Amino acid sequence: MEEVLILSQIIVSISVIIVWVFRRDNIIVEFEEYGISDTIRDIVGALKISLATILILGIWYNEFLFSSSLAMAFLMICAQYFHVKVSNPFNKFIPSLCLLILCLFIATKNLPLI
Repeated sequence: MEEVLILSQIIVSISVIIVWVFRRDNIIVEFEEYGISDTIRDIVGALKISLATILILGIWYNEFLFSSSLAMAFLMICAQYFHVKVSNPFNKFIPSLCLLILCLFIATKNLPLI
């Protein structure tokens, strides 16, 4: 199960970095379509890249995996909301939905002890 958890962290992190660094032009178009300002877009991008970095670091230091995976899951829920808001076709929902599921999996495997 440990390998599946690590693979999930890597998939989420690499996916986010590819989209926000190497496919930034697509992000700019999408956020304009959603009616979201450039400032908010840049904040979301910085937050997602930071959380992706923490998820990778979580392979060795898992103290922040629960909070970072939940924060990333929240951002994926927001993405789902905006896809609905602009009536995107279902195939546009799939990437953020898959990442949402992986983030929730990571969070459940790293529940903090009370």
